[in-house]
Amino acid sequence: FARYLLKFLGYIFWCSAAAVAFGGLPMILTYSNYRPLFQESLLSLCGWLAVAAAITLLPTGLLAMSVSAKRSRCKQGALMYLLLVLLCLVTSSAVLAQFYSLQIASELKTTMGYLVSQYNGTPSKDPGDAVMDMVQRRLQCCGVQNYTEWLKTTAPSWHLPAERPHVPESCCKERHSDCTGDLNHLDQIFQEGCLKKLEDWFDFYMLYVFWCCVVLSVLGLVTIFINGLLMRHESFHSLQFL
Repeated sequence: FARYLLKFLGYIFWCSAAAVAFGGLPMILTYSNYRPLFQESLLSLCGWLAVAAAITLLPTGLLAMSVSAKRSRCKQGALMYLLLVLLCLVTSSAVLAQFYSLQIASELKTTMGYLVSQYNGTPSKDPGDAVMDMVQRRLQCCGVQNYTEWLKTTAPSWHLPAERPHVPESCCKERHSDCTGDLNHLDQIFQEGCLKKLEDWFDFYMLYVFWCCVVLSVLGLVTIFINGLLMRHESFHSLQFL
C-alpha cells in the first residue's frame, strides 16, 4: 500500500509543479512590469522560490515513482534530500507570501500617492510621470483611489484650470481618440483607481501561492513518512545512499 501511495504522490508532485509555477511566474512578471512602484526589492523572491519549488517537484516526483517501482537505497536517500529541499522552498515562499500580502497595499498607496502629487505633465522628462502614465494605460485606471485625486495635486507645473478641470491623457479610454482628459466628458476616461486593481492582482497570487505551498508542505511530510517506512523495512547493506 505504501508503494502504491508513493507512486500516486509522485504523479501529484508532477501536476503540482505546473500549479505552483502558475502562481510564481505571474508574480515575477508583474513585479518586473511595475518595479518602480515598489521600494522593497525582495518582493519578487516569493515568486522565484515558488518557481524553484516547481522545478524541484519534477525530479522529486520522478524519484517517488521510481522508488515505488523498484526500491533502491540511493534513490530513496536522494528522494529524502529532495523532499527536505522542497520543504525549505515551499515554507519560505509561504512565509514571504503571507508577509508581503500584509504590507503591499500600504507600500503601493504611498508610492502611487507620491507620484500623483509630484506629477507635472511632462512624462518625456520626468521618470515619475512616465511611470504613472504607464500604470494607468496598462491597468486602464485613473489616480490611486479614483480619478478625483488628480484635482488635489499640488505640483506647481501641473495646472488644472477651474473652468476646465482635467486628468492626464493616460486616463483616456483607447476608443476615444479625441480625449484630452477633460472631466466634462467622464464617459471618455477611466474612473476606477489603480491601487485596488494592483492590490487585488497581487492578493490573488499571494494567496494562491500561500495555499499551494501549505498543501505541498503536507504532501512532502507524508511522502517523507512513507519513504521512511519503506527504508525501515530494508536492511542497511552500505552507507552509499547517504
